Amino acid sequence: MLMRPVPGPSPIHNLWAGTKLVIVLAISILLTIAPTWPVIGLTAGLIVLAAALAHIPPSCIPSEPRGIWIVVVIGSIFTVANGGAPEFTVGPITIGSSIFSVDTGGSPLLNLGQITVGIGGFLDFLRISALGLVLLGLGAVTSWTTHVADIAPAVAKLLRPLRLLRLPVDEWAVTIALAFRMFPMLADEFRLLAAARRLQPPPPVRLSRRAEAVEMCTAAMVVALRRATEMADAITARGGPGRISAVPQRLRWADGLAFAVVIGLFGLTFAV
Repeated sequence: MLMRPVPGPSPIHNLWAGTKLVIVLAISILLTIAPTWPVIGLTAGLIVLAAALAHIPPSCIPSEPRGIWIVVVIGSIFTVANGGAPEFTVGPITIGSSIFSVDTGGSPLLNLGQITVGIGGFLDFLRISALGLVLLGLGAVTSWTTHVADIAPAVAKLLRPLRLLRLPVDEWAVTIALAFRMFPMLADEFRLLAAARRLQPPPPVRLSRRAEAVEMCTAAMVVALRRATEMADAITARGGPGRISAVPQRLRWADGLAFAVVIGLFGLTFAV
């Protein structure tokens, strides 16, 4: 469901696309400047509130492969070795000789004393992981509540001052909108290619891994070029990129309320 709007009217759906883009940019800058736990928590709460107002079901959240969680657990274990505050002490630790020899006297062979373990690196790993999840959630909620056709006019209106420098603002806006539009379409095409390949009978001569990869990449390039040609013909039939990015749009009171909420988030951030 990523990059595809969830149908249904809601206060978040009714916001202007430019408002949501500006809010995403502002929150991203805030998280870059102050990636602290209070800021991450406030942003996560705002995202959950926006998702609830937009009536986004939990089934929209994509499932992650199990291998990702294994990598995360292994990475978190290695971060403990970096140490750092806060620290706690374990011990004293004594190893008996019965572990290394047949002597069962149990006399101490090695006394390690107290060991200080710092979990600062582990907490930093958790904070960076939470920051990444918050940014992904912010982009996901925006994509679930914004129609692709509204992105090009919003970008063109936001970048209107750059027209004074004779920059191709309309072309940039249409390119960004088409990138969002083509992502789910190409994902579906790649799934169809993979399914068609699994249904094919086995070839008489088994291909190598490299040959299979080259064949799949070639088919993917052909599909992408075909989709690009169809999209270009559709844009030409509608009057060119300038017509697509010239849809009239205006701010409403809900957009002002959304900006006020974000400004309040900034105020709480600096207050904390």
